[in-house]
Amino acid sequence: MSSDYEPKAPVVSITGEEVETSSNDNSFDEKKNSITQHLHEVDVIVDRMRATGDMDDILASGGADFFVDKLHTMSAEEAREILQYALDYHNTDINFPATTLNRIKKLLKGEEVYGQGPVFYDLDLRLEASLMKYHSPYPEVRSVCTPTDDPTIPVETFRAYAIGIFWVAVAGFINQIMYYRQPHFSLTSQVLQLLLVPFGQFAAKFLPAWKFRVWKWTIDLNPGPWTFKEQMFATIITNVGAQNAVWGQYAPVLREKIFYGQEWATYGFTVLINIVCQFFGLGMAGILRRWCVYPSKAVWPTLLPTLQLNRTLLVPEDNKNINGWKISKYRLFNILLVVMFVYFFIPDYLFTALSTFNWMTWIAPKNLNLAFVTGSTIGMGFNPLTTFDWSVINYSSPLVVPFFTSANQYAGTVVGAIVVLILYYTNYKYTAFVPPNTSTVYDRFGASYNLTRVLDNGVLDVEQYKAYSPPYVSAGYYMYLCTSYVIYMLAFVYIFIMEWHIFRDAITGFVRSLKNRKLSNYDQYRDPLSVLMRQYKEVPDWWFLIVLAVSFVVACVIMAAYPTTTPVWSVVVIFLVAVAMLVPCMVLYASTGYFMSTNMLGTIIAGYLVPGNGIACLFIRAMGFCVEDQSETYVSDQKLAHYSKLPPRAVFRGQLVGTVIQIFVTAGAMEVVHGLTNFCSWTQSARFTCAWSHSIYSGTLLFGVIGPDRTFNTLYPMIKWCFLIGAAVAVPLYLARQKFPQYLRYFQPVLFLGGFTRFGSNYNLSYYTPGFYFSFFFMYYLRTRYLAWWSKYNYIITSGLSAGIAFSGILIFLALQYKPKPLTWWGTTVQSAGVDGKGVASLKSVPAIGYFGISPGTWQ
Repeated sequence: MSSDYEPKAPVVSITGEEVETSSNDNSFDEKKNSITQHLHEVDVIVDRMRATGDMDDILASGGADFFVDKLHTMSAEEAREILQYALDYHNTDINFPATTLNRIKKLLKGEEVYGQGPVFYDLDLRLEASLMKYHSPYPEVRSVCTPTDDPTIPVETFRAYAIGIFWVAVAGFINQIMYYRQPHFSLTSQVLQLLLVPFGQFAAKFLPAWKFRVWKWTIDLNPGPWTFKEQMFATIITNVGAQNAVWGQYAPVLREKIFYGQEWATYGFTVLINIVCQFFGLGMAGILRRWCVYPSKAVWPTLLPTLQLNRTLLVPEDNKNINGWKISKYRLFNILLVVMFVYFFIPDYLFTALSTFNWMTWIAPKNLNLAFVTGSTIGMGFNPLTTFDWSVINYSSPLVVPFFTSANQYAGTVVGAIVVLILYYTNYKYTAFVPPNTSTVYDRFGASYNLTRVLDNGVLDVEQYKAYSPPYVSAGYYMYLCTSYVIYMLAFVYIFIMEWHIFRDAITGFVRSLKNRKLSNYDQYRDPLSVLMRQYKEVPDWWFLIVLAVSFVVACVIMAAYPTTTPVWSVVVIFLVAVAMLVPCMVLYASTGYFMSTNMLGTIIAGYLVPGNGIACLFIRAMGFCVEDQSETYVSDQKLAHYSKLPPRAVFRGQLVGTVIQIFVTAGAMEVVHGLTNFCSWTQSARFTCAWSHSIYSGTLLFGVIGPDRTFNTLYPMIKWCFLIGAAVAVPLYLARQKFPQYLRYFQPVLFLGGFTRFGSNYNLSYYTPGFYFSFFFMYYLRTRYLAWWSKYNYIITSGLSAGIAFSGILIFLALQYKPKPLTWWGTTVQSAGVDGKGVASLKSVPAIGYFGISPGTWQ
């Protein structure tokens, strides 16, 4: 027994010096002294961590012991080299804590500048370097990840596949249907994790412990307790189902009579186009790994609640006192889930005015100006208190995205609202004759644009168009169009300049991997997570290239075989453009949580490629957007696996299986909603209004049917200059940030302009003001003042509230709204009784001559 206690190495003090030990290795005194010395070192390191202020999250997870061990093996020279690399890499990183950056600068300037004395200088130098080498430098990532890994934990098991596939089918069906509802809700990854746990634990308890071989694989039906890695693997599979099919946004526009009314687009066609969209995204995700998975700058704040919940549900936690709180994360999650489940009945059914709380318009319900400025439906939403509904508050993910993201976007939203009002009240481009903020396209008579009057066999009839009307858009939609095109070029140039070394390294690595297929991608990165992942086999790039090739071939076949009126060569063009824009978009999303859609870019390109054809415009736009949207889904799941230390090849197989199931399930869900009465109408009784589909239809009408030449040259010539403006301002903005980093460190021009794009489709400040309040309190105030509390509870709070909304919303829909059981009283009608609730009022009426706008005969 005595050999079990034999020291493996001399005891080392925090200063790196060996401590004298007894010559009798088996003595009790030596063991006591060794333990006492270790506890002393831990106490000192704990004190230093608390002194630094941004490492409380490590203490909350019991990480001091880990760093004691790492400090013993690190020299001062190695520590300086690590910190110099961190300073160079994170110097312009917005997510990197400014306090940590300043501390690193002081440490590198030497002991005298640091000013803490030689002992603490040496300790802090190696402590900070150990954190950079063995853990994440970001507090939010440290709060949900561990710096160690156990590769023997089961991951890709039979029961994980079975449970994951089941919930892909369930979540894919529900989420696809609920996507069309406004406000919509869904079974998010957090909710799905909650559902996966009892299924996994049930399987671990009741499945027989059988093993059998299938070809070269050994399948173990029950390898023991349900593990957190199995849980995350099943979550990644179900995330495929949690994301509604990208074609689902476009399917109503093509098929419903309120839009293009193409009845030939039935289930079989939907399955094939789903294959294109889903698998092209999976293939592109493999290419994007070097930009969005391996670099530590790719924080992916939107994934962190999922990781936190996974650990809460399955990893034991120390019930320590954190800023006066001792409640466990698991208990807090359950309390919030139950409370929100019950409460959501109030704003969603019993007292719906609390959801759309446009109380300022109740003062004078018929006052147009009051509705335009403060209204939640037709207006700009200038209202300090707009909702008591978490599903509305959570539109901007206020407890997930960093505060600088929320602040930049909200500032842009406020300025954007002011711009819309200026455009509207000056009647710029005849916007005062239509509602101020809607995606509906109008004719010169003030009615919704009747597409059938200008089409002949699906193609624009110029003579009928001349006799009818040019299209007119609202002030909000006009600003949305202009800003979208500014952002596209601004983001492409600005992000490329800011992160040029990431682009360079990624391209170099991709070329090297094609030349040497045995080369691991992880070997090119030195962050601790990538170092830990080197023990697993990487997915070869050619696997993803095969998936890309197959999806592209299927896309060409369906464009030619079905009456899509879309030439195959146009699909090739839009794919290439989408891929070029995808990289900066994903780099931005991975670091800020802001997803910049290039939807409208595909629309205008389609208008030039196939002029006068709205249906072709729809398909080209969809092909471009599926590259962007589905790539984000798959690459984010790969980052989730990276954080969780899951084998990459297992994740690839899981995504492949989940995708196949989701393709058929979501296609079936689209068939179900197609049969709903008044589906996609703004007056649909269960709120299945298809808000985004209306916006897509307006875009295809403007730039597909009418065409960009007619739209730009005749009606809105400013739009075509927006591309040039975006490219032109990118370099000055970059230079200004380099010149004044102390003032512009947290200003992100792409995020700021992203706030402008929140208008134009019935969204306004009402949906974002309450979220900004929550973001300031949780993501700035609490994160700054009470980091340990924030690290432990923040993501659990948003997960619990969102889970309660999802379960409650599904029950309300199935029990009370699918076959409507209306509840009519003042609290459910007041928000829609006035001008704001009607959503159709305008500042000016159509003149006595019967039309507004440019004179007849002046449009071609």
